Amino acid sequence: MRARKVPAAALADIADAEWVDTSRRPYVEGGIAWVPVREGYSADEDLPEREAYRGRGYHLIGDVAVVHGDAPTEEELAAIVEHCRPRGVVWVKGFSSEMRIPDVEILYGTAGEVRHREQGCTFFLDPTRVMFAQGNRNEKARIAALVRPGERIADMFAGIGYFTIPAAMSGARVHAMEINPIAFEYLQRNIMANHVRGRAAGELGDCRELLSGVYDRVLMGHFDAPSMLADALVHVREGSVLHVHSIGDVSETIRERVGEAGFSAAVTSRRVKKYGPHAWHMVQDVTIS
Repeated sequence: MRARKVPAAALADIADAEWVDTSRRPYVEGGIAWVPVREGYSADEDLPEREAYRGRGYHLIGDVAVVHGDAPTEEELAAIVEHCRPRGVVWVKGFSSEMRIPDVEILYGTAGEVRHREQGCTFFLDPTRVMFAQGNRNEKARIAALVRPGERIADMFAGIGYFTIPAAMSGARVHAMEINPIAFEYLQRNIMANHVRGRAAGELGDCRELLSGVYDRVLMGHFDAPSMLADALVHVREGSVLHVHSIGDVSETIRERVGEAGFSAAVTSRRVKKYGPHAWHMVQDVTIS
């Protein structure tokens, strides 16, 4: 790996530099970061390729590693630290209430606020205080690709902006609603950080009470979304598209709710990721007619 040597404390400052190969992760040790370099730019050293990691799954959010599910063993934790050299490792045991507040334990190092880069977007967050749906990476990219400039979009469960920001960067006008005050503060900050203030407007409160007017697209990125379909369907028209997240396929329920609202719809179901034994996180694309 061709790399440049920089102080680890400077990683955030050079994250957007033209020479940085963002498809690969920096290697950090003892306060020094070896940052991968794109072809055509000079490097300080050519490091040997590291062995493929085959240990316990984790997500690296900024410089903090996050694990879900059962607590990792000491061996699994040591392997994660050895592989990605994080500032800290956080175990997310689950989420509580409609505000999706994480129940966490710091297993190694320190945690706190991070600056996370993903697919050209910047997200500020504290993974010990708010949820970050990194497992939805492909779904976020898909939505960004589907969005057309000028669309009016409702993001009913905006969180820190993981769907709002890519959609706004694709040219949509996004009404982003979030009920958790901490997540809302990060949403507002991320709108500013990604320079989409003119296309994304955040609003704090219950999305069922904040929906207004008619939307071209409605993002319903919460597992309770099917129970709120009636609220969303008041604000659509023929040609509007809803993206309804759920555990398991809820296509029939959606068709029933759409019919009750006086519409019909074409419904396509997609698997996002495995949620548990015999259970999938699904998204249903619902085109109103």
